[in-house]
Amino acid sequence: MHDKQGKALVLLPAHALLNLASLWRLTGRQLQPVSCQDARRFFTQDGLKTPWGQQQLLEMPLVIDSAVDLKHKNELWEPFTGLRFRVRDEWLKKAEYHGPLGLTSELIREHTPQQSDVEAITRALEHFSALRVRQRLEDTLSLPGFSQTTRKLIMLRSDPDGNIDDLLKVIKLDAPVCAQVMSWAASPYYAAPGKVESIEDAVIRVLGFDLVINLALGVAMGRIMSLPENMVRGGTPFWLQSVALAVFADHLARLVQSEQRPKPGLVYLSGLLHNFGYLLLAHLFPAQFSTLSRYIEANPHLPFTLVEQQVLRLTREQVGAWLLENWDLPAEVCVAVRRQHEPGYTGMHAEYAQLIHIASRILRELGYSDGPVEPVSASELLRIGLTPELKELAVESFLNNQEQLRELAHLFAQGHEES
Repeated sequence: MHDKQGKALVLLPAHALLNLASLWRLTGRQLQPVSCQDARRFFTQDGLKTPWGQQQLLEMPLVIDSAVDLKHKNELWEPFTGLRFRVRDEWLKKAEYHGPLGLTSELIREHTPQQSDVEAITRALEHFSALRVRQRLEDTLSLPGFSQTTRKLIMLRSDPDGNIDDLLKVIKLDAPVCAQVMSWAASPYYAAPGKVESIEDAVIRVLGFDLVINLALGVAMGRIMSLPENMVRGGTPFWLQSVALAVFADHLARLVQSEQRPKPGLVYLSGLLHNFGYLLLAHLFPAQFSTLSRYIEANPHLPFTLVEQQVLRLTREQVGAWLLENWDLPAEVCVAVRRQHEPGYTGMHAEYAQLIHIASRILRELGYSDGPVEPVSASELLRIGLTPELKELAVESFLNNQEQLRELAHLFAQGHEES
């Protein structure tokens, strides 16, 4: 952590969330987490691999959570770099501050009432803005309206009988979307043989119905909300993470050996929109969004859902799924977004949520998704109809196309900037 007075090192149990408000009260300082990049640079110094360097690290001003038992041997773990080493008792005796700093997941959930997503959204809005109390939820959100293209794309995406001719009629009437489709088709990622000369050629010969409608929907929705300021520093770029999960989850879906195999087109769309609720949180809570980002940076070892429940009493999955439901997107996509971090979910369309959950965790290991790294076990893969061998096939295919993937993400982000 740092402020104008300099750096400080904060130690707390590895399972606890660092409550910044408690830290500020205890120290009387407005300490903020350093950026992800700065943390990685600092904790990868060669000197920290030696006992002498580790002792020097703990000569920094120390703030220690009262839950840390100083009478027992402690191992220090830094989550950004994975640095681990044993701490000698005498190294911790010079702490400048000692007090309650951490919150357990059980305590956070205990103070999060059981309620529907709509109730949670309404209560969170009421909590942060007295002027919005008693307003209807739709009015409270104050979201910009859909364009005609977006409405038509959503209706077409939800229509099981929708076809390429219907899609061409929609995108031909929207010049920015049409230009984006042509740009995607001509990108190195698809390596289309010959020149792409028309929108029909781009859709029919190169991209196909599912991919075009999913990408076009992403661009159309991107016009509604732009990327917020004060995002988490040093994280995976938003659209790279979205496109990476869409592509990788699609790879996995095609390899699933199960009667309940998810439809790749809907899996792709679920991956593309899996983090859309993050944009919505910034739109709904602009004053609190910066604080949320700092809490996420200070707690890289914990799932975003836990941090968001503590700061906002609301998660990106709740608001994201609610918005997608109100936009009449397919139920499979809404469930995948809402339940993507609930591996125990077994309700309707659970196969979509489970696949996105597994795909996201694998991408964290590969550096294409943010959040704590949790290796996926063979039993978890088997539960969704995959094996470690099939997973490795998907990973190999994904990694063999990194350059093209980044180009596709760039084109996608560029489309949002231009729109």
